Amino acid sequence: MRTITLPAHFDGDRIVLDEPFEFEPNAKLIITVLPPQHQSDAERDDWANLAMQGLARAYGEDEPEYTVDMIKKANPKYKPR
Repeated sequence: MRTITLPAHFDGDRIVLDEPFEFEPNAKLIITVLPPQHQSDAERDDWANLAMQGLARAYGEDEPEYTVDMIKKANPKYKPR
């Protein structure tokens, strides 16, 4: 059997899979307990803010508008959409 990740939760009594899955008898399992969602919200916001700051530095207000005719050498594998 290949290794897969299955979403699940603890309902107070037992571990419940969020989606049905058929196990082979005696399948080996590893359980990973994730931190509560509210604790990671602040960290996620911090990472998002850091990414936004980096993009703001890379693409500032005075960033020139680049057009196709400014390309010196075209990529032959590029297919316009």
